[in-house]
Amino acid sequence: MNLTIRQLRYVCEVANLGSVQAASKSLHISQSSILAAITLAEGEMGARIFERRPARGVQVTPAGERFISAARIMLSAATEFDRAIGDLADRVPKVLRIGCFEPFGALFMPEMLRMYIDNVADVEIDLLEGDQVQLQTWLGEGLIDLAVLYDIGSITTGTMTKICKVPAHALLHVDDPLAARDAVWLSEIATRPFVLLDMPQTATYLLTLFDILAKRPDVRFHTRSYETVRSAVASGFGMSILNMRPIGRATSDGQGIVRRPILDELPPPSVIVLDLYGNAKPLFVRLFIEIIRRFFREVGPSGFSVCVEERHPSLIFN
Repeated sequence: MNLTIRQLRYVCEVANLGSVQAASKSLHISQSSILAAITLAEGEMGARIFERRPARGVQVTPAGERFISAARIMLSAATEFDRAIGDLADRVPKVLRIGCFEPFGALFMPEMLRMYIDNVADVEIDLLEGDQVQLQTWLGEGLIDLAVLYDIGSITTGTMTKICKVPAHALLHVDDPLAARDAVWLSEIATRPFVLLDMPQTATYLLTLFDILAKRPDVRFHTRSYETVRSAVASGFGMSILNMRPIGRATSDGQGIVRRPILDELPPPSVIVLDLYGNAKPLFVRLFIEIIRRFFREVGPSGFSVCVEERHPSLIFN
């Protein structure tokens, strides 16, 4: 076979997303590179892998399904090979390929990665931002070396290392009467129109918080963007629930919104590092985990969370 591992990843990402354009955006490469990989793969197969549908992306053919299945096995094997030789080389790679939960990209990842470079090595950063489901897919296919996400929903890929807990808090318009309180109850939030961070697994987690009340809020605004949630609350569409607050150099909240702790005892999700190396983590992964732990210790619970102070000591894992 004349395809490289990288080209196999291109083809699999098109199959995952159903579009060359979407794969190009996800992988941060040109569409021509992806099309060249598809052409080469179809030449090797002697059959079409995708049916092109104008304005509707692509659909995998039956022959393509067999190719994609085999390609995923090959990508998984390549990841295992990298894992097996990682400690032999015991070196930091020139390119650090990381996936993160999409809001983390603006909230803290650049500042944390700056700490990694300053303390470990001057490496190139390749950061892919996605939802909880995409991150596990990318990790399994070898597109990223590790992922930073929450431990919400189903985690079926890799080994997780817990970094810190981030309790849910309320995001309110500054003129909302609840904004004058030091903290709020979930039952009070449930009576307000709701702005939902509507991402796979995230939306389910946020709405499930209300199940202790047997009453969910009236969702008036759906968005996949953390920034748009803030803007929608500031524009009077309702209130919201988020977990992490902006850290350090991240864009701070405007004057139109406030954050308040939630008094109910709700199970907090944890920020985790997910990798495929198990107990045989190569040097660069061990160093990454050490740096992200140090980052959150230095920021401190009051810097990354919004909760009552009594809960602060339990938020950071050792």
